[in-house]
Amino acid sequence: MTDTSILVIGAGVGGIAAAAHLARQGCRVTVLEKNARPGGRCGQFEREGHVFDTGPTLLVMPLLFESEFASLGAELRERLDLQRVDPTYRLVFDDGQDLALTSDLNVMRSRLEAIEPGSFAGFLRYIQEGHRHYHQAIDRLVNRDFRAATDFFSPANLPLLFSLKPLVPHYANMAGYFDEPRLKAAFTFQDVYMGLSPFEAPATFSMMPYTELAHGVWYPRGGMYRVVDALVAIAREAGVTFVFNAAVAHVDVSGNAVTGVTLADGRRLIADVVLANADLPYVYNQLLPKEPRADELSRKRYSCSAISFFWGVDHPVPELGAHTLFLADDYRENFVSIDRDHDLPDNPSLYVHAPARLDPAMAPDGQDTLTAIVPVGHIDPAHAQDWETLRETARAAVFKRLRLLGITDLEDHIKFEVNYTPLSWRKRYNLMRGATHGLCHNLLQLGYLRPHNRHDVYKNLYFVGASTHPGTGLPTALVSARLVTRRILEEQPVPA
Repeated sequence: MTDTSILVIGAGVGGIAAAAHLARQGCRVTVLEKNARPGGRCGQFEREGHVFDTGPTLLVMPLLFESEFASLGAELRERLDLQRVDPTYRLVFDDGQDLALTSDLNVMRSRLEAIEPGSFAGFLRYIQEGHRHYHQAIDRLVNRDFRAATDFFSPANLPLLFSLKPLVPHYANMAGYFDEPRLKAAFTFQDVYMGLSPFEAPATFSMMPYTELAHGVWYPRGGMYRVVDALVAIAREAGVTFVFNAAVAHVDVSGNAVTGVTLADGRRLIADVVLANADLPYVYNQLLPKEPRADELSRKRYSCSAISFFWGVDHPVPELGAHTLFLADDYRENFVSIDRDHDLPDNPSLYVHAPARLDPAMAPDGQDTLTAIVPVGHIDPAHAQDWETLRETARAAVFKRLRLLGITDLEDHIKFEVNYTPLSWRKRYNLMRGATHGLCHNLLQLGYLRPHNRHDVYKNLYFVGASTHPGTGLPTALVSARLVTRRILEEQPVPA
C-alpha cells in the first residue's frame, strides 16, 4: 500500500484512527473536516474559562480503548491522564430516593438491599451474565468483520442465540434478577448509549453495566476531548495531513470506482481510495449519486437524539457529583415517547454532568461548569416538531429535577447558556434526523445486518463510524477504524 493516496471524509474518532492506521502502513492520507476542529460529536468548547465536552462525558470499556491504542503503537495511559470515577453515577428517582453505583461490593450490597431486600444475590448473578455477554460479544461480534452472510449466520455462531440472549429484550430479562422497577432501570439505562430503549435492546447489553463496574468508568484530565487530541497526535506522528473548514460537496465516481471528492468551494481532490467517516445515511443521500440504497438507509431505525444545555454558573453547586442521572418512575413511558412518538416525555429522565468534580480546571475558581442532557426523539420527517418549545420544556424539566437535591435557584446563577437540539446535531455534524448515535442497534441492525464498511458498487469507497459495523460509541469507533483499515489493505492494489 506504499504511496496509495487516501482521502478521509470527516475527522471523527473513527476517521482519525483509521487515518493513523493507514498512514502507519505507508499510505498518503489526508483528512477533510467540514468544521474548524477535529472530533466530530466528541467535541469541546471553552467560554469564559468554562470547558464543556459536547459529546461523551465519560470513558467506558477501558480494555477496548487500551487494545485499540496498542494497535496504533500507543500506550493509552501514556497518552491520557486517566482517573477512575467511583461511584460511577448517582441515580436519583422521582421521590428523591437515590442509589450511587459503585464497584465496592460491600457498599453495593447495603445500597441494593435497602431498596429491595435480597436483591444483592440477583445483582451478582446479573453481573456474572454481563461478564459472559461482554467477553463473547467483544470476541464474536465486535471484533469481527462480517463481509459475508456465512460469516455471521454460521453453525459456530448458533450457540450465541442462547448465550447472548439477542432475542430477549433487556428490560424483560431483568425480571430474572430484580423485582423492584427502580433496580431494573438502574441496570438498563446504559442502553441509551447505543441510542436504544431497554424495552427493545437485546439482553446482550448487560455487558455495559458489567464493564462499568468491573473495568471502571474513567475520566481523562482535561475532558473527553483529550481522546481526540491523543488520536490526532498519533495520526500526525504517522504523517497524516488534516484540512479543516473543508466541507465535501460530493464524492466523484467513474464506473464502479470513486476517483476523489469535490469540495464545497469547487476544488477537486483525486485519490486511490475514499474513506467516509461522515454519517453513513448522509453519505448515501447527499454525497453519492442517487441509488436505491439511499432510500433503504432512510427507512432504517434511527437512534434517539438529545437536547443539551451547557451552563457556566457563577458559584459551585456542591449538591451535584460528577455524574447524576435522574430516572423517571414512568420509565417505559419515557422510551415510548422518545422512540415511537419522537417526542419529549412528560417526565423525562435526564443526566447532569459536573466535570469540575473530576478536574477543577474545567471551571474558573469559585464557579461551576454544568452540562444537562435530556434524551428526546429524533427529527421526524413526517410530523412537524416545535424544537423551540421542546427546548424550553426540557430546560424546565432539568430545573425541576434539580430541586429534588435542594438546588432551587440555579437559574439565577447561570452566567450564560449554550444549547443543542436535534437541529443543531444535524447542522453541525450532518447527522440524518439529528440522531446523535446514528442508526440504532436493534436486532436487525447488528452484526452482518448492520451496514458494511465498503460500498457494494464502488469498490474503493469505504466507511467507518457510528452507523457502520460494529456500531456507535468511541471504543467501537476505534474498532471500526481497525477493521476497515485491514479490509482496505487487503483489497486495494499497490499503485504502479
